[in-house]
Amino acid sequence: MEEYLKETFFLNYNHSNFDNLLKKIDSSRSKKEIAIELYYLIRDSYAYNPYHLDLRFEGLKASNIISKKRAWCVEKSILLAACARRFNIPSKLGYAIVVNHIGVEKLIHFLRRSEIVFHGYVELFIEGKWVKCTPSFDKKICRIANVQPLNWDGENDSMFQEYEKENRFMEYVHNYGSFSDVPIELMNSEMKNYYPHLFENKFITNDFSFYHI
Repeated sequence: MEEYLKETFFLNYNHSNFDNLLKKIDSSRSKKEIAIELYYLIRDSYAYNPYHLDLRFEGLKASNIISKKRAWCVEKSILLAACARRFNIPSKLGYAIVVNHIGVEKLIHFLRRSEIVFHGYVELFIEGKWVKCTPSFDKKICRIANVQPLNWDGENDSMFQEYEKENRFMEYVHNYGSFSDVPIELMNSEMKNYYPHLFENKFITNDFSFYHI
């Protein structure tokens, strides 16, 4: 488990920037209770926003992400994984390719295809087993998209729903697996394969920005 507890360049959980966010977490509680509290803290403290993507080393560093007000799934997953390790809860970073069927016309316009590459989630080791959770969509964005917030009980995997009521919501089309640290090179190379135009031109506007290594 040491590999999934250690501090890394990206998961730099001892940085002082974490102190304020985590000051109300009671470390005397069980690991499961702490993990659940961290999940909701990260899910709802940052407005979900997939229109400003920074795939550079400093951009994916937890201590830099933590000062933001908005974040996309990869950033939120990095934060949750780092916070968990700070409380001695082993964590992994999971990535997949998904197709979102609800309210993504604007994102598809910028990405030029329906696949969302390197959607991020987290695996936490709780009470003897790895459990998956997805802290991406905060309560406000769920109200806007008219979907239910994704809850998590610390016992069962909590991944995006395949259906929301009668409508197709989230489709998983490929799973990259889980990693002990941010696979930044793979992330950049896969993004380049799927979205070459993002690497061939500069995108730095209020509506959409993209940075890469």
